[in-house]
Amino acid sequence: MNIKEAASRLGISARAIRFYEEKGLIVPAKQSNNGYRTYTENDIWRLQTIAALREIGMSLQDITHALGEIDQGNQQRLEEYLELQQAVMYAQWIELKRMMDTTQRMIDLNRQDGPLDVSHLHDLADSARRLREARQNWHDRWNYDTQAAIHDQRVQAADNVSTGQFISEDRHSSDEAFPISDELEVPHPHHNAGHSTLSESKDVVQSTFYLYHNYDEGLEQTVQWISPAPGEKGLDIGTGTGNLAGKLLQHGADMTAIDQSREMLRRCRNKYPEMNVKLGNFLALPFTDHSFDFVVSSFAFHHLSPDQQGLALQEMQRVLTSRGRIGLTDLMFVDATHRDSYIRQAETTGHQEQLNALRERHFPLLDELCGWLEQQGYVTKHVRHNELLHTLLAVPLR
Repeated sequence: MNIKEAASRLGISARAIRFYEEKGLIVPAKQSNNGYRTYTENDIWRLQTIAALREIGMSLQDITHALGEIDQGNQQRLEEYLELQQAVMYAQWIELKRMMDTTQRMIDLNRQDGPLDVSHLHDLADSARRLREARQNWHDRWNYDTQAAIHDQRVQAADNVSTGQFISEDRHSSDEAFPISDELEVPHPHHNAGHSTLSESKDVVQSTFYLYHNYDEGLEQTVQWISPAPGEKGLDIGTGTGNLAGKLLQHGADMTAIDQSREMLRRCRNKYPEMNVKLGNFLALPFTDHSFDFVVSSFAFHHLSPDQQGLALQEMQRVLTSRGRIGLTDLMFVDATHRDSYIRQAETTGHQEQLNALRERHFPLLDELCGWLEQQGYVTKHVRHNELLHTLLAVPLR
């Protein structure tokens, strides 16, 4: 068929078809006698595919890559492009919801009795802007795609060693160990019936710090506290190669795992082909509201800035059911006093690599996490595995 017939059949303009040809997305045959383009059924199918991908907002560059994967029969790579586009749309949707909420709060302020204090409107706008920037500014400075191949070996090596070298998250080599004094233990200000004390949770704190020290212990504690019922839907955020999600899967949970690293997810799929694996991150979870019975994450939350950590907690709450619970295993300071003492000791002993790790990551404050969750109606408990590693469980009271 000619270009007019092709355009009529597809419901698009001839100009759009010519545009796709100029970009190299389609190369129709030309008649030898007059040079007119001839469109085959395969060309029509390709144009329909292009139109479908454009309809969901995919860029021409990504469409070019996606078509290449289709041509090679690589369904997995095509799925990754579609998931990436879906993640972008969820981020836009979440941002739109936040803008709508901010607008409604401005309307509510305007309806209050008495003169309007416009400074409140400015504060709301500034807060919305700051959160929007926090959502947009995260990036993977550690390039986990390049570390996926050795991730499991590294975490097990760090978990098995009790003395030796500090294992850096963003290096393939190791650096000098950093000794930790037990004198840095600080009581948690939220100790009550809903919390476990340090003496109850861990009688002996490890004397040497490794990023993944007590790795398996932390994962097993998370599984024990989440204790999934068969068929419960769970989400593991920043899953890496799926070690925590895999343990929960073995306990009968229906697990979904997300990560921003394609290579980590490929290894996760190979290990657990029955698991639902998707591209995504903390700040815009690519799922509808109330999709999961529990959300977990391990050794990933500290990659977010403090503002981003607040957004991540809100996202977890959004995708949870009304009785959904949260399990976090990560490196955390007990409180600000613990953090300041820890930093002072690192400065005093002159361990530059350790100081760099503290600057590059944002280990959250356990008391602030518990405080935020309790304000949202959760009861929390936590256990301490070593100087920094904690497992935190939050269960809604309602």
